[in-house]
Amino acid sequence: MTLRRIPYESCPLCGEKPVDQLGRYDCRNHALYKPALPAIMQWCRCRACRHVFTDGYFDDAALDVLFSDAHASQQPGTDAEHGRNLWARVVERIAAMAPGAPQRGLETPAALGRWLDVGFGDGALLLTVQEWGFDALGIDLREDSVAALSALGVAARCVALEQLDEPGAFDVISMADVLEHMPFPVPALAQVHRLLAERGIVYVSTPNSDTASWRALDREQKNPYWIEIEHYHNFTRERLHALLRRSGFEPIWYGVSNRYKCGMEVIARRAGGNG
Repeated sequence: MTLRRIPYESCPLCGEKPVDQLGRYDCRNHALYKPALPAIMQWCRCRACRHVFTDGYFDDAALDVLFSDAHASQQPGTDAEHGRNLWARVVERIAAMAPGAPQRGLETPAALGRWLDVGFGDGALLLTVQEWGFDALGIDLREDSVAALSALGVAARCVALEQLDEPGAFDVISMADVLEHMPFPVPALAQVHRLLAERGIVYVSTPNSDTASWRALDREQKNPYWIEIEHYHNFTRERLHALLRRSGFEPIWYGVSNRYKCGMEVIARRAGGNG
């Protein structure tokens, strides 16, 4: 059986329909590719908002095949000390910005509030968060990863973001290299806004397609993101900031990721009331 992508009917960010075809890329050399999945990725650009995205997204059957495996480096507990060093800068900055940081001490595990990590991967961020003094929770769609993170002493659930029903319960929500995996980022960020406490913090990291390093990889025909089978979107900093503002967040910090090629990091603060 060959699985297919569900075609986007319009741009998944702005909803407009005219799009340009950018290019077709063979993803059979990707580490997670399996023969049942489509071998070709077609990338498009919205004529209205200029967002770049694939021509479709995987249905549940295809996701079951895709999630049956994971990168070896994305297993919880893999080189935790290295992950701790990578995440220390970001966690320290967010801890200083968290809504309760100036008023609360570090005497209890929940001193800095609740931190939700969406799609926690190797779990290194949550292990660092927990050490800093946050009450940490991770969610992921890979059952083996959830079991492995739980065994390391971090609360974890095998649920999708939209299944959480705890309005205003979290002081920080992180989406580390996750938004580009979501077919529809707009409702995902609406749910993040709903789950965050007043003045809460959202952290988003994703590849930035508007960088000199991205263009260099394109010139050398070595850009890995055009065949990244788990991705549906290639964001620019401008487009990500616009999306966050539309979703009720105000970007307050930008950084260059030290974890992935061409990566960017954005910290934004929640505005408005809970819906």
